[in-house]
Amino acid sequence: MALTKKQKEVLDFVKGYIAKHEFAPSLEEIRKHFKLASVSTAHHHMKKLEEGKFLERTANQPRAVVMQPFDFSMSLSGTFSGFEFISVPLVGAANCGPAELLAEENIEGYLTVKKDLLPRVSGIFALRASGHSLNRANIKGKNIEDGDIVLIDAEDRNIKDGDYVLSIIGGAANLKKYHFDKKHHQIVLSSESTQTFKPIIILPGDDFAINGKVVGVMKRG
Repeated sequence: MALTKKQKEVLDFVKGYIAKHEFAPSLEEIRKHFKLASVSTAHHHMKKLEEGKFLERTANQPRAVVMQPFDFSMSLSGTFSGFEFISVPLVGAANCGPAELLAEENIEGYLTVKKDLLPRVSGIFALRASGHSLNRANIKGKNIEDGDIVLIDAEDRNIKDGDYVLSIIGGAANLKKYHFDKKHHQIVLSSESTQTFKPIIILPGDDFAINGKVVGVMKRG
């Protein structure tokens, strides 16, 4: 199947977007980028690329526009094989400053993420960071800024000193750096920021749980 000029532009945009953000664009983002009249026009171009086997899409997932095993380094006429993607639910926001409620059951949509970025296929979800208390963190070379997407491994409860975790305190969600103070036998959740934030000290009897470990960051914009 030969691509039209516009279809090639759309495919190049999708490839470039995933290379930059490590997840796929939504139909609305494709519409805005090309200043298309409607989302249905973006859908039409994506459908043609799907029919031509240039990409595969995941059904019934609003954010997972593209989910395909293709190698971006290959030509358009090649067989796309190399990168594998999985869909990860986006479940809301967690604060990097004051706590905010996290409604895990309220899935906003799905992200398409490179499989090799994740430690496992199951138990991974994403949330949007709010606040600045981890803007000097280092998660695989990336910090966490307001609006970034953070990947959480809910099945990894083997938390060690220095890990970044999603904690739930009194029903509110926080992203912090974990430390166990052996001298005082206390869990301390701290910030790494250009601003000053007091550490959170977990006391006996506190309504506290760790809901997973931060395993990746997707930078906004």
